Amino acid sequence: MLLLVNKPLTIGASVNLFKSVVVCIAALAICGCDQGQPTPPPPTPPAPTPEKQTTSDVTAADFAATKKDAESGDATAQYNLGGMYQAGRGVPQDAAEAVKWTRLAADQGLAVAQENLGFMYYTGEGVPQDYAEAVKWSRLAADQGNALAQCSLGSAYNFGEGVPQDYAEAVKWYRLAADQGLAVAQENLGFMYRDGRGVPQDDVETYAWFSVAAGDRFPNAAKGRDLTASKLTPEQLSQGQKRATELFEKISSGK
Repeated sequence: MLLLVNKPLTIGASVNLFKSVVVCIAALAICGCDQGQPTPPPPTPPAPTPEKQTTSDVTAADFAATKKDAESGDATAQYNLGGMYQAGRGVPQDAAEAVKWTRLAADQGLAVAQENLGFMYYTGEGVPQDYAEAVKWSRLAADQGNALAQCSLGSAYNFGEGVPQDYAEAVKWYRLAADQGLAVAQENLGFMYRDGRGVPQDDVETYAWFSVAAGDRFPNAAKGRDLTASKLTPEQLSQGQKRATELFEKISSGK
């Protein structure tokens, strides 16, 4: 987690950046990405060894100031404090305290805290694993536009975890996250088009979405793009490249 004290938090500034380091490992462990299965957002990395549970990038003064603000009810500080306990920054790692402070922030409607609490329930980090609760908190964050929560909700529908399996809903939420530039959602959308789950099977769309995702550390997307390209006619390949360019421009412009 990147420490942001008394500043609005964005997706990239959350503990999810810490999660994203192990996306390929997580994908293999959870859904076997070697087989080209859709990839849930990555779980939090394994806990550090005891001797490394407290890192030096957060000073005692930082921790004290954040805790003071958190105790006064500041949602951002509560989220940051939860992240400190979750990652063991400035304080020994404590999953229960991480959940406590993350929940307080989530209860105040902070989307990034709701997303992280949902992931805690999904992985069973500091709480009993509960897919229904994971969906509940992910949905609250997703409805506020949090891309990681949207992708998590898409995966819940895709795999039927905490909700009835519904490929159309999975595509809906993956697309919302993909349109915000989240590469794992873009990759998953490519798989949905490839396999015709929730959308008509479409090799051109498959190629386009894999192309978009391939630019952001997702080797499976690059493999999927290249494999799809080998099956396309020259005309289809040209269409796919044009569509990929359109998607890049749309996502980059934020429209």
